Amino acid sequence: MPRNILDNDKIHSAIQQTVTDNQREVMKEVIEAVENQDIVVVGMAGNPHAGAARKALEAAGLPFTYLQYGGYISQWRKRNAIKMWTGWPTFPMVFVKGCLVGGATEAQALISSRELQNLLDQKDLQAKTG
Repeated sequence: MPRNILDNDKIHSAIQQTVTDNQREVMKEVIEAVENQDIVVVGMAGNPHAGAARKALEAAGLPFTYLQYGGYISQWRKRNAIKMWTGWPTFPMVFVKGCLVGGATEAQALISSRELQNLLDQKDLQAKTG
């Protein structure tokens, strides 16, 4: 079932560029990392769940890219744009081969079941999940 996203034709032309440009740089950074790295963790300072996801990946010997956007008070607009893009409500966000797999709990479960390694071994995960 597709997520609800406001269609472009429902956004007045006078504000479409503002909507398009909202947090463009942070979105570009995240999208490029997700497209070019096998594992990406997007998190925030002071969040124990982001630390748990990173520790689980490190313990499993899985290299990853970590992108951090502020703490609980700073850079909330950047994090909000990322949440709106993914539809995932919390941090961290863990991506494997371009696919959002969830947060720390979901990543830990995938590591424990060895499914995360299976996902990494697949040549084109997005084609198989899309």
